Amino acid sequence: MALHYKLPRGLSLLLILACGPLWASQKVDLNYHVRLLPKSDQAEVRLTLGEGAAVRSLDFDLGEQGSYTDFKADGQWQLSADPAHGRGVWRPAPGNASLSYRVRLNQPRKNGSFDTRITPDWALFRGEQLVPPANLDQQDGVELVSRLEFELPNGWKSVETAWPRIGKNRFRIDDVSRLFDRPTGWMLAGNLGSRRTTVGETEVTVSAPKGQGMHRMDVLTLLTFVWPQVQAVFPRNPPKLLIVGAGNPMWKGGAAARNSIYLYSGLPLVSENGTSTLLREVVQVFSGINDEPGHDWIGEGLSEYYAIELMRRAGGMSDERYQTLQHKLTAAGKTVTRLRGQQAGPAMVARAVTLLQSLDREIRLQTHNKRSLDDVSQALMRMDKVNTASFIQLSESVLGGHSEVLDTPLLR
Repeated sequence: MALHYKLPRGLSLLLILACGPLWASQKVDLNYHVRLLPKSDQAEVRLTLGEGAAVRSLDFDLGEQGSYTDFKADGQWQLSADPAHGRGVWRPAPGNASLSYRVRLNQPRKNGSFDTRITPDWALFRGEQLVPPANLDQQDGVELVSRLEFELPNGWKSVETAWPRIGKNRFRIDDVSRLFDRPTGWMLAGNLGSRRTTVGETEVTVSAPKGQGMHRMDVLTLLTFVWPQVQAVFPRNPPKLLIVGAGNPMWKGGAAARNSIYLYSGLPLVSENGTSTLLREVVQVFSGINDEPGHDWIGEGLSEYYAIELMRRAGGMSDERYQTLQHKLTAAGKTVTRLRGQQAGPAMVARAVTLLQSLDREIRLQTHNKRSLDDVSQALMRMDKVNTASFIQLSESVLGGHSEVLDTPLLR
């Protein structure tokens, strides 16, 4: 016989309140809508929450004054009074709530080149520009499901990002390392030429605006050639790798971001001295080594070291050419007396590479070729932040004792 009990009215109300709001422990949509505006060198960005009450606040770091303008919000929006470095706090209204603003996409350098740029026919930029970093304060049990959608100008054909595509100009943003999922990495939109292939478990796309001189097939060929060596050292399989590029007046270099790389289209894939900007940036993407301020020599040195070493291991560099490169690195870094605390430059990087090569030889000798610098690098991949002390500690752990190579004024 079933027994039925009726709870007192007050206790029933307490139980209902304890359960929290109806949307608790549920997924809430966070949609990013981006409209590119070539005539004003801007993009219009709109963030829309399916339920604004799920988020108490988003505290944005707006950076340099004037980068973000024309804010409109459902709920409360408060800008800081600091003219040099702005912050903005959004407290969304309940229900469907939006925050919109405009962002400047052109980032010129002093020499007249551009880091990012929008033209009448294409735009090359980073997702970090579209949505500034923010501290998220959300209700317990809420999971934001983020998507990114682009509205392209008339005549523009396509857009590329390193995020999974879920529609013609739509992408799913899901970053397990962050509470606040926002668009990151290099992005390219306009009248594009793209080449794709699958290498290992990664879909690789090389894309550039038409007529910008990007050697797409050459890039894919070099990556396919070196890929097994990259995977052997850095066992990471991103679902996508996007490589974007353009010619003048873009910056004549390379830069890695999340699962994406910018490469100036006029750069040789392998330079006359045997190094490769492309491979250096590939190492940065796959290693994910994050230096603390003042310890740049670790990430920069390892990236250049492996750009040389992986090419050599793949059979793309003869012993004679390798020795010639060694002499050049030694000469370039001979005036460097300190690595720790110095900003990355060609001389500092060259000296860091020769130090790392010496460390690799020391580890191989002491462990009878059972361990190498690869073991150190794989341990560094698992660390959130890296500094000189932790690098020495890891290296000596792999070595099995004190390192004579790392006991140097360069690192003090």
